[in-house]
Amino acid sequence: MIEQGVEDLTPVVGTRPACRALGVAHATIYRRRTPLEPRPKRPRKPATRALLPEERQAVLDVLHSERFLDQSPASVVATLLDEERYLASERTMYRILAGAGESRERRNQLVHPSYAKPELLAERPNELWSWDITKLLGPRKWTYYYLYVIMDIFSRYVVGWTIQYRESAQVAQQLIAQAIAQQGIVADQLTVHADRGSSMTSKPVAFLLADLGVTKTHSRPYTSTDNPYSEAQFRTLKYRPGFPDRFGSIEDARLFGDTFFLWYNHEHRHSGIGYMTPVAVHSGRAQQLRERRADVLAAAYEAHPERFVHGVPQPPKLPTAAWINKPRKEEPAH
Repeated sequence: MIEQGVEDLTPVVGTRPACRALGVAHATIYRRRTPLEPRPKRPRKPATRALLPEERQAVLDVLHSERFLDQSPASVVATLLDEERYLASERTMYRILAGAGESRERRNQLVHPSYAKPELLAERPNELWSWDITKLLGPRKWTYYYLYVIMDIFSRYVVGWTIQYRESAQVAQQLIAQAIAQQGIVADQLTVHADRGSSMTSKPVAFLLADLGVTKTHSRPYTSTDNPYSEAQFRTLKYRPGFPDRFGSIEDARLFGDTFFLWYNHEHRHSGIGYMTPVAVHSGRAQQLRERRADVLAAAYEAHPERFVHGVPQPPKLPTAAWINKPRKEEPAH
């Protein structure tokens, strides 16, 4: 519309004044009145110093040879110079490769596999475990103790733990085997999830789980959210009152572990399981305890209904499922 206004004013005041009045660049108007014709492309003359076709083919043959197949042009040029040969410069070799459609990575490099996001579901205790290892600072700089913890995802119950001087696949194997025996796990009942640490992916642990009929899964590399329950449990540990900056000895660390895990399993009311203790959910007593809580709340309501504006209060719901990476629901098509 503005351009049409310029055309209407042009016979009266001229093109440039009309453009200034309407805030339009005059170059735009001139360009649209007389569009430029595309210039014909002239064939490019070959440079006098360019390689002859047979010389370019010789360079390409060298780059295709088994000896230089996965080397960069810079490496090829350097190797040939050491052998007192010169075929072309590095830049010329790149141009020849580009002309042949081969200007890509030439080295034989490891291609990392794509890792699927683990989607794991637990609907009862001893169906899905998560385990991990964290460092505890020792008495001096650069000294550590290693805390191994195995947790049931559904109940948050710690089924096994140990503190050792080092991270070891053999220690992990023994701890997992002991926890499986204590919990009475049978074949095809349990999935054990872990990250991709050396102990988690070790052959002793893999062979043990395979022999016992236990499925193993792993987090994606550098994805802490694929193992959230173990990460959250370690955070609870390290933010507990009394957790020291450093442990004076491994005996001190193990003593702290005895106290902490007894509290965690038997006294800690966990928000993710209806403020029950892990042992209550793991042992199957949670529903009974919830009914008792409901009776207490009902009695309180009967005594003073005016204090409960929303009716009879209810205790927190118990979990029916625990997910690692719950799938998103697909939105219905419109």
